[in-house]
Amino acid sequence: MPLSNALSRPFLRLYMLALLFFSANSILNVILPLRGEALGASNGQIGLIMGTYMFTCMFFRPWAGRLIHKFGPEIILRILLVVNGAALLLYTVSGLEGYMAARVMQGICTAFFSMALQIGIIDALPEQERSRGISLYSLFTYMPTIAGPILAIGLWNWGGMSAFTLVMIAIAAGTGWFGFYARLQHVSPAESSDGNPSSGESKRRGRLGPLWICCLLMLFVSVVFGSVSTFIPLYAGEIPYGNAGVFLMLQASVIVVVRFASSKRLPSDGRWHPGFVGTVCLCCAAGAALLSLSPALGPAGLYGAAVLIGLAQATLYPTLISYLTFVLPRASRNVLIGWFIAMADLGVSLGGAGMGHVADLYSYGAMYKASAVLAVVCAGIAWGANRKSRGADRVAASA
Repeated sequence: MPLSNALSRPFLRLYMLALLFFSANSILNVILPLRGEALGASNGQIGLIMGTYMFTCMFFRPWAGRLIHKFGPEIILRILLVVNGAALLLYTVSGLEGYMAARVMQGICTAFFSMALQIGIIDALPEQERSRGISLYSLFTYMPTIAGPILAIGLWNWGGMSAFTLVMIAIAAGTGWFGFYARLQHVSPAESSDGNPSSGESKRRGRLGPLWICCLLMLFVSVVFGSVSTFIPLYAGEIPYGNAGVFLMLQASVIVVVRFASSKRLPSDGRWHPGFVGTVCLCCAAGAALLSLSPALGPAGLYGAAVLIGLAQATLYPTLISYLTFVLPRASRNVLIGWFIAMADLGVSLGGAGMGHVADLYSYGAMYKASAVLAVVCAGIAWGANRKSRGADRVAASA
């Protein structure tokens, strides 16, 4: 039976597990670009290494959703925690080639981990709490990025690889120990459809227009997010008084504060909100534009961009995924949500691997100008999708 409160003790345990699991990424996202540059890698190579992680996530998301739906999230979770620990250890003993292999392993683990937890949360919560539960899950995945970048800079400047190794071992051990005691609810295919799809369910079959709209939005906006997370550790050095650690900490703080404060206010009614979604995309565009102008504007432009992009990251993903849980056919919802999350992963991957080549050919400023244009296009898609989405809203309301 679904639990009624997204802040009950079982869910708090899941959120804490997400915090531990993603704490390694908050350090690796800073260390790996710096380490790659020190080893002589180009921006394109660094972007490829960083983008491999999310590209692998994208590839395995739909498969993860299918396997979790079939076997349940708990057994999948325990297997991937072992593989994740091995990937973290590989970072400590290898160079660029080993980093690529570790990113692939970590990407597979993240695909299954985040799908397992999000499906468990969606299945266990009533409809009115879904947006809040997903928002809180996302909040805890970003909390490590408040202190993680500063810790990473400290490790790079003063701790050396031995300190980095100790931190990775501690994170791998702590996540594995905590994860083996996690409990996740599993809704089987039979329970999802009750053997007889409802008339509303039948009407929703084949109506996947909202899925593609949400996928397209998440893909383009995630390109912006990926270009920021990959190249800010290098770009901040070109800005007077700019500091990558402060930027990433400020961005993460905005995400955490906004998601915690607005977890009950984000749309969770199964209806499309074009004004809200379009405004969020424009915030992302304004942040990318500020980044492109930061060498002239100085730290005010850099840290203003951190606030705007953090605001977009805090609100867009939980809003779209909550909407999809209402309008997608329940029998195939987990797999289809896997495709949606895969598009977010692909966008982040392209933001690193693709935009890195733009930076090599032109400049970081040109790269962030292109990112701003993509976000403006997303705002237009959100507003233009209003009429098409009304039909899906009415179907969801009648189901």
